[in-house]
Amino acid sequence: MTALGVSDMTVRRDIEALARRGLLERVHGGAVSLDHAQGLAPLAPSTEEPGFGAKSRLMLEAKAAIAAQAAALVKPGSSIAVSAGTTTMALSRELRSIAGITIVTNSLPAAQLLADSAEAAGQTVVLTGGTRTPSEALVGPIAVGALRTLHVDLLFLGVHGLDERVGLTTPNLVEAETNRALIECARTVCVTADHTKWGVVGRGTIVALDRVDILVTDEGLSSRGINVLSEHIDRVIVAP
Repeated sequence: MTALGVSDMTVRRDIEALARRGLLERVHGGAVSLDHAQGLAPLAPSTEEPGFGAKSRLMLEAKAAIAAQAAALVKPGSSIAVSAGTTTMALSRELRSIAGITIVTNSLPAAQLLADSAEAAGQTVVLTGGTRTPSEALVGPIAVGALRTLHVDLLFLGVHGLDERVGLTTPNLVEAETNRALIECARTVCVTADHTKWGVVGRGTIVALDRVDILVTDEGLSSRGINVLSEHIDRVIVAP
């Protein structure tokens, strides 16, 4: 608050006053505009696809918290799938200590990370193959063909955006098709996404929100966002 020349208490009082007037939505650590809180599309182009390196430096604490909560859903000996993405990469670090699991992934960095510790934990790691994207995902006909022959207990899916109207989205249309194949091979679908993904709309829809069984997000998501998502998704877990 030094740049504004005011105290923390003054800012909190101002935020509370604006929230009471319906001009913004209070969230943990601050506030967001009502457009963002209600899930309206942001100004970023729907075709914009930041690289894996750029995204891996964002929202680190939130991703770590989400990863810890998501890993708690995995039972030793189960079969799971992990999509590409930086939040699912954080999850992959947590999965290394879970014994006897089989992990199917289309993420190059996740497969490498897991393979390094798989033998010690008695794990099996399956990499789908396919064409590489800026998000280090393997996509396309080879990946889809491999996934159509597989069945897993639980899928952890990272997404570019979540929106009430258009559902889960990505800027990459081929990746959308591959993610749908991941969803089809899973008994339970768990999306891992921090609060900044809410209201973001990419070029291609993967599936509607109702197709998701579990969402693990962080406490930065507004109460309105949680309420909207809970109308479509059976279980919403907010990681502290």
